[in-house]
Amino acid sequence: MSFVLGERRFLFKQEPIKTKGVNPVAGKRKNRWLIALSAVGIHISIGSVYAWSVFTNPLQEEMGWDLFWVNFAFSLAILFLGLSAAFLGRFVEKYGPRVSGLTAAGFFGAGVLGSGLAVTVESLILLLISYGVFGGIGLGIGYITPVSSLVKWFPDRRGLATGLAIMGFGFSAVIFSPLQEALMGTVGIANTFFIIGIIFLCFMTASALYLERPPEGYMQDKTQEKTKKKADLSELIANEAVKTRRFWFLWLMLFINVTCGIAILAVAAPMGEEIAGLSSAAAATMVGIMGFFNGLGRIIWASVSDYIGRANVYTTFFVIQVAAYFMLPVMGQVIVFQILLFIIISCYGGGFASIPAYIGDLFGTKELGAIHGYILTAWAAAGLAGPSISSTVREATQSYTATLYIFGVMIAVALLISFWIRRDINLLKRKQRQEEAG
Repeated sequence: MSFVLGERRFLFKQEPIKTKGVNPVAGKRKNRWLIALSAVGIHISIGSVYAWSVFTNPLQEEMGWDLFWVNFAFSLAILFLGLSAAFLGRFVEKYGPRVSGLTAAGFFGAGVLGSGLAVTVESLILLLISYGVFGGIGLGIGYITPVSSLVKWFPDRRGLATGLAIMGFGFSAVIFSPLQEALMGTVGIANTFFIIGIIFLCFMTASALYLERPPEGYMQDKTQEKTKKKADLSELIANEAVKTRRFWFLWLMLFINVTCGIAILAVAAPMGEEIAGLSSAAAATMVGIMGFFNGLGRIIWASVSDYIGRANVYTTFFVIQVAAYFMLPVMGQVIVFQILLFIIISCYGGGFASIPAYIGDLFGTKELGAIHGYILTAWAAAGLAGPSISSTVREATQSYTATLYIFGVMIAVALLISFWIRRDINLLKRKQRQEEAG
C-alpha cells in the first residue's frame, strides 16, 4: 500500500526532489538533455498542426466541405491553443510537467483520432469539435509544458533549451506533411487521422512520462557565480506579472512579430509569383524551404540570446525585418527576394523560441508556465489578425505591395517598443544593484 501511495504521489503531485542538504546536484535523477529530448518529442507531435493544409483539398473534394470550414478547423485549433495556454498555465505549474504532458497527449490524441471519426461519419461539426477544440486544448497545454520545465532544467542556457523544444514545433511540418500526404494516397483520409493520432498519443505519452521538475536548488552551486550578473530581475506570480508594463510590452512585440510572420506564411506562394515572378512550382518549393528556416531560426536565435541577451535579440529581429519588409515590394531579383523571406521567417520562429527565456529573465521562473500562457494569447490574436489584414488589403488594392508596407510600419512600432522596454529593464537592474549593495 505504501508503495502504491508513494507512486501515486510521484506521478500526480510532481513535488520537487528534496536533496537533504548536501550537494543539490546529487539529488538529480534524470539527464537534463533527455528531458530536452522529451520536450522536443512533444513539440514535434503538436507542431503537426502546421501541416493541416495537406488535408485542405482532400477534405473539400471527398467530403464536399467548404474551404472556409476546413480552414476554420485550423483557426479554431490556434484559438484554443492560445486560450488553453492562458487559462491552464496554472494547471501546468501546480501539477508539474508529467501530468500536464499526459493531459496534452490525451487531448491532442483524442482530437486527431476524433477527426478520423468525423470523416468516417461525415460530420463537419465533429471535426471542428475534435480538431479545433480538443486538439487545440492539447496544443496549448503541450506547448507550454516542456518550455516551463526546460527553463528550470537549464538555468545556464535558457535560450538554447527552449529553442530546442520550440524548434521541434517549427520543423514538424517538414516531417508530417509528406507522411500525411503519402498515407492519404494509400489508406484514405480517415485512416490517416487514425494512424497519426495513435503515433502522436504514443509519442507524447512516452515523452511526458520522462518529464519532471528539477531538484530543489538544482545547479545552484554551479551557476550562482556565473549567473550573478544576469540574475532574474524579479520573481513574480502570474497575476502580478500581468499588472506590469513590461508584460504588455512583451505581449505587443510577440503579437506584431507573429501577425506579420503568419500572414507571410499564408500568402508566400502567390506573393512570390506576383512580385518576383516565380512559377507555381518554384513558389511551392520556396514555401517548403521557409518551413526549414522557421525551425532553424528558433534554435539559432534562441541560442544567440544566451550570449547577447533577449532584449538585444528582439531589437535585432525588428531592425532586420523593417529593412526586409520595405525591400520586398521592389525586389524583383528572385534569389534576393527569397533570401529576404527566409530571414523574416527565421525571425518569426526566433520570436517564439526567445520569449520563454525573456519571461524568465524579467519575471523569474516561479510561475513561468502561467505567464507564458498569458503571453501566448498574442499568438491566438495574431492568428486572426495577420491573415485578415493580408486578405483585406490584397482585395482592396489587388496587390501585396501595400500589405508589405503596412507590415513594415508595424514592425517599426515593435522596434520602438523593444527600445521602450529597455528603460524598464534598466530601472529594475538599478533597483537590483541597490538592494544588493544595501
